[in-house]
Amino acid sequence: MTKVRVRFAPSPTGPLHMGGVRTALYNYLFAKKQGGDFLLRIEDTDQNRFIPSAEEYILESLSWCGIHWDEGPDRPGPYTPYRQSERKNLYRQYALQLAESGHAYYAFDTPEELEAMRKKMESEKTGNPQYDSHTRTLMKNSLTLSEKEVNQRLENGEPHVIRIKTPETGEVVLEDLIRGTVRVNASLLDDKVLFKGDGMPTYHLANVVDDYLMKITHVIRGEEWLPSAPLHVLLYRFLGWEKEMPRFAHLPLLLKPDGNGKLSKRDGDRLGFPVFPLQWKDPATGETSSGYRESGYFPEAFVNILALLGWNPGTEKETFSMKELVEAFSLERVSKSGARFDPEKARWFNHQYLQKKNTEELAELFLEELKERDHFPHKEKVIRITEMIKERVNFVHEMWEQAAFFFEAPTTYDEKFAKKRWRSDTPENLLLIADRLENLEVFSIDNIENTLHAYMEESGKGAGKIMPGLRLALVGAGIGPDLKEIMEILGKEEVVKRIRKAVQEIPVN
Repeated sequence: MTKVRVRFAPSPTGPLHMGGVRTALYNYLFAKKQGGDFLLRIEDTDQNRFIPSAEEYILESLSWCGIHWDEGPDRPGPYTPYRQSERKNLYRQYALQLAESGHAYYAFDTPEELEAMRKKMESEKTGNPQYDSHTRTLMKNSLTLSEKEVNQRLENGEPHVIRIKTPETGEVVLEDLIRGTVRVNASLLDDKVLFKGDGMPTYHLANVVDDYLMKITHVIRGEEWLPSAPLHVLLYRFLGWEKEMPRFAHLPLLLKPDGNGKLSKRDGDRLGFPVFPLQWKDPATGETSSGYRESGYFPEAFVNILALLGWNPGTEKETFSMKELVEAFSLERVSKSGARFDPEKARWFNHQYLQKKNTEELAELFLEELKERDHFPHKEKVIRITEMIKERVNFVHEMWEQAAFFFEAPTTYDEKFAKKRWRSDTPENLLLIADRLENLEVFSIDNIENTLHAYMEESGKGAGKIMPGLRLALVGAGIGPDLKEIMEILGKEEVVKRIRKAVQEIPVN
């Protein structure tokens, strides 16, 4: 049985979109489920759009997600190198082979001539404005020029490209593992450029050659590549590699939250969520785009979010470890239709993973946040606070919002809450309670509770009269976990100090 070999082949032209990460993930899961290999290949044939820092970004993004490749630029395997720019000497021979066999041809058209052809077709409305089996007979190429002139132009080093010669009739048939049988009328295909004037192959030639040479068995990629698939099938046929052609699977698009159209960076900017795994700073403009890592997402949560965007396990289960995903994944359960991204569900996933983490691990992460704010509390205190607030947050960075009052006394008080709860007798009640608390030798939850209960019994004032004002004095708002626990953690001196300060600063209604 042939060993499964798949590849993720991104172009280093910018940051890796979350849709790209999902493609890498599905390739990885498929390979590992089948006991196969997952390759990372950098397709840097587009030198005009190449960004040097993008490759490093791609590698770091996949590593952060826990998507580890068996072979790649930094992990040489038997088919090294894994950057197309380092393989460019390989491709020319295959382009020439296609030209010699009559399946490709030399084209000498200038950009101006190509533009004139497109404009003419658009104005005459005689078909698609493209270079194809209909228009190539009107252009300057080795199909219309004499052999002598073609050779002369080539000897003179005249700028040219090599284009595939698509069939004029018939169908190109593709069996897709997700979409079933795909049929395309060959006459509708354009004669794509295979080899450019700069000596570099286009994506179409390079990816077919590399997939063949690297013994790729399955090509799992985004739906946007489906229109190119018939061309790739033709290349396998024309190069004599049809028997070695990989199986294709074209994944559904990631859609905007409203389901209308492909998810873009603009949607994230507009609606306030990242579309990239890591933060990206554009080297040309200096513009910074947010990333899931910097937004506080755990990598396991991000992977889980992506896994369920287009695939379902056939059960009610929603949270999966990477190992569980490998065991459960199959292309048969990948949807044909686009997958709508839900930012709220993404936050929900992160909440699930945050709750799964043990309190000590979360406390360590919270301690890092606190250090950045110049707070250096005892770890045991932070562990206790973390246990109290973790249910209330989706992200570690939200813990400060829930727990700031443990580390900094209120400087303002919630006016709306104060108007409802800070009564004319509140200051007197709180000052009397402060006096009693100050006299406690052991400031424990039990003693605090007994003190408050005794005061309410003696004064005839219920908890509704006492506790909201006390919470406002200590926290600055009507929020937070159990008040007695808050008081014990703050300590006697701080509690008494905050009560007396609040009595001075909160106006009586």
